[in-house]
Amino acid sequence: MVVLNKIYTRTGDDGTTALGSGDRRKKYDLRVESYGTVDEANACIGMARLHTGTAHPELDAMLSRIQNDLFDLGADLAVPETGEKLEYEPLRIIASQVERIEADIDLLNKDLSPLRSFILPGGSPAAAALHLARTVARRAERLIAQLADVEGEKVNPEALRYMNRVSDFLFVASRTVNDNGGDDVLWVPGDNR
Repeated sequence: MVVLNKIYTRTGDDGTTALGSGDRRKKYDLRVESYGTVDEANACIGMARLHTGTAHPELDAMLSRIQNDLFDLGADLAVPETGEKLEYEPLRIIASQVERIEADIDLLNKDLSPLRSFILPGGSPAAAALHLARTVARRAERLIAQLADVEGEKVNPEALRYMNRVSDFLFVASRTVNDNGGDDVLWVPGDNR
């Protein structure tokens, strides 16, 4: 259980922050940047949910689960695998979380009209918000992939897979709220030349 009695601690005033393992890293460290961007994607999903709640309750429930999973993912990234024994079992993203989001993608995708062009972010407020969340999720994914390539840094492969699926889900969700693709704004290459 997490207990936060005091919000400011002053321990980060030197430009460092504590990982879940207790180790301190610079606030611009790639690991911190990775889980910070996951948190940013989560906040964008929260904003998108302001537009999905009553209009799309099944989708909203899926987004709620993803938000919770993104906190799991942040916890996963905040406790690097070092091989050292910890006093607790760190929270890790597992394959069943990836499989669940894939099932949700498949469920939403079955009713969508086929794509014949790339889609511009927009259409409805919900779709625009979901596209914004998607682009932040893609940035988080790029950072996590970069972190996984750093020598000495370990990243749970399921964490990277999960983040990849989040952005896929958000793309499909944006089409779902755009009348199952009927209100998508299509890219017209070279249209303004």
